[in-house]
This record gives sequence, C-alpha cells and structure tokens, in this order.
Amino acid sequence: MGRHKSEPMGLARLALTVLAAGAAVTLLVIGGREVLGRLGEPEPGRERASAPAGEPASVTTTPAGEETAQVPTVHIECVAETCPIVTVRVPGGDVLQHRDMSRGEEVSFYEPELDVVLTDASTVLVTENGTPREPGEEGAREAFTVRAPD
Repeated sequence: MGRHKSEPMGLARLALTVLAAGAAVTLLVIGGREVLGRLGEPEPGRERASAPAGEPASVTTTPAGEETAQVPTVHIECVAETCPIVTVRVPGGDVLQHRDMSRGEEVSFYEPELDVVLTDASTVLVTENGTPREPGEEGAREAFTVRAPD
C-alpha cells in the first residue's frame, strides 16, 4: 500500500525535472542563436578608423556607383602613451565610449550629435566633421558637443 501512495509523487517529480530540463535547453538554444547572430554584425553608429591619422574619412559607394567620402562626426586619436578617460555619448542616450585609450588608437563616430568629454585634452587629436580641433592645454578637462552638418 505504501508503494501506491509514493508512486504519484515520483511521477510528479519526474515530470517537473523533464519540464525544467526542456526549459533550460530552450533558453540555451535561443541564447546561442542570438550570440551567433550578433557575431558578424558591426556595432551601429560606430566604426573603428583604420586609416592613418591624416585620413579619418571612409569611402562609401552610392547606388549610381559614385564614391563619396563619409566624414565622421568626431574622430579621436590618442597621441600620448595613455590618454585618460575619453567619453563619447549620444546626448540623452547611449554611452559609446568611456575608457582610457593607448598611443596610436583611433576611434570614429558617425551619429548626428555627440557629447565628448576629454579628461586630458592635450593627449588626443580631435577632428570634428573633418576639421581639426585646437589641442587642449596639458591636464585640462574639456567637454563639448559636436553636430554633423545637415
């Protein structure tokens, strides 16, 4: 008699275990597909510049086959051994960069409007819409907004 009372409890445990295992496998499959799907995608609105310091623009081909230079809204190059925290963000939105940079490292951003904060403005070269910005004073913090031309 004792055996019949414990059997339904064993089946319930088995059913819950199977359901939990199924849920775990489903989550792993969904998560894996999401990660694999994002591996090849570039981050939107951000592109590392691979061009030399004097050439921060990238080339885009129009549907008619004409090449046009796409100039970044802001291009930043680290010219010191270490450039302390360089922050670039979309006003009221995403922080695109908030970290130290190393000598020779360059970043370019193409959003229509960007807030930039340089912890030491003398350590970086900044180009706004293709125009070089005056270097800052040693140790001086600078904060400014850059807007892409219309």
